[in-house]
Amino acid sequence: MKGFAKTLGTAILGGLITIGGYKYLGEDKTVIIEKPAQSIGKVAKFSNSNDGISIDFSGTAEVVTPAVVHITSTVMGKSNPQAQQVPPMFRYFFEDENMGRSPQPRQGSGSGVIISEDGYIVTNNHVVEDADVLEVSLYDKRKYSAKVIGTDPSTDLALIKIDEDNLPKIPFGNSDDVKVGQWALAVGNPFNLESTVTAGIVSAKGRSLRILGGGSSIESFIQTDAAVNPGNSGGALVNLNGELIGINTAIASPTGAYSGYSFAVPANLANKVVEDLIKYGTVQRAFMGISILNITDPGIEQLGQKHGVDFSELEISQGVYVADLAEGGSAVDAGIKPGDIITEIDGRVINSVPELQEIIGGHRPGDEVKVTFIRKGSKKTLTVPLKTQTGETKLVSAPKSEVMQSIGAEFEEISKEEAGKFDIEGGLKIKRMYAGTLRAQTGIREGFIITKVNKEPIRTVKELEKILENERGGVLIEGINPTSGKKEYYGFGM
Repeated sequence: MKGFAKTLGTAILGGLITIGGYKYLGEDKTVIIEKPAQSIGKVAKFSNSNDGISIDFSGTAEVVTPAVVHITSTVMGKSNPQAQQVPPMFRYFFEDENMGRSPQPRQGSGSGVIISEDGYIVTNNHVVEDADVLEVSLYDKRKYSAKVIGTDPSTDLALIKIDEDNLPKIPFGNSDDVKVGQWALAVGNPFNLESTVTAGIVSAKGRSLRILGGGSSIESFIQTDAAVNPGNSGGALVNLNGELIGINTAIASPTGAYSGYSFAVPANLANKVVEDLIKYGTVQRAFMGISILNITDPGIEQLGQKHGVDFSELEISQGVYVADLAEGGSAVDAGIKPGDIITEIDGRVINSVPELQEIIGGHRPGDEVKVTFIRKGSKKTLTVPLKTQTGETKLVSAPKSEVMQSIGAEFEEISKEEAGKFDIEGGLKIKRMYAGTLRAQTGIREGFIITKVNKEPIRTVKELEKILENERGGVLIEGINPTSGKKEYYGFGM
């Protein structure tokens, strides 16, 4: 961690940051993530005695602990280009800590869960974000370099991989079946204390903490009172059958350390993200094209009046209110209107905005959902075909060769408007960066537009991939810094 900073509100666990406030491949592949066809057996032990009922979690802990790893992320110190323009004798006058001396690497730590025998590991995005180097330590102390397969900041999830076989793993459970009040174990590496197990109960479901930035982010956390601390990020929340029901992500704390509440991304949502990253190379995000509010939100009565809805006449205590619709979105096409109150999706009762977001987040563009809603006192059901945020139903494929994975970046072709703005014919924008060659060997940043590689014009990912696969020496990147609009050059070795 960058330091266990004191915070107010909710803190994201582990990784490289602690945030205050209310904060915290290839071609079509067979997905190898295990979903147990049947329970692996209730391994916790219950016993009755004159002193009451006792519970022994050692069986569950013995099954799951070997599949939870310790992740060390290293951010290599980057030289400040301004320092090269300042005479050495004067650099100590500047506040920049890297101006007067060689920049130092920074380390953070977190946890991860092995979900396949061949080395796939799910963790939090904030554990691997900004990292130049990732090292994974297993339960038996073996250490491996890890590569990032993909990330999804909107759910704070990431998928990484190590090269090993016959690894212990934790199967995904069904987080929809999780009940408030049931036992759960949290397994992780708080404060670099490896292989720590704590127990608690599920306190609530569908919690939103507003720590992922809003917008298309999905927050529908499982809340528990199992003790977790910085370093637990990306660790396992399991049921007594030893099945993964959540990925521990955040705590509610006035100090930055555990004080009673912890939050985990539901396993069903994590499983969908993982499958997408393995099969498609990117997350397939579906949208209904609606702006929604809880029916208990302040000002909902006034908004209802605008849409002709009188809440005093409605005998309803759950659901979400449709405040607005996106033009060309799925809901508009299906016949949903502002003022409708959605109560069910595919037969599942909707009590809050996070619950609806979680359900839709578990679908892909092109899927259909049955939406039940109340319109001016009448109950109706419509079938809504889901779309992408841009109004399409087709899936997006982003296959990655081994060389593209080693680069550590996701790219997208720039629009005609962007090309015109910078007076270029085209290029590839760096959409997202993670541990890999670009981050380790260059000072390039997200948003940079690549126009040429080794003097060859670049317009598509396939063109970039072709050049890199045939290169065995140095690579020279030419492009545009979108902030300054100036041409810049970066070099790295393959």
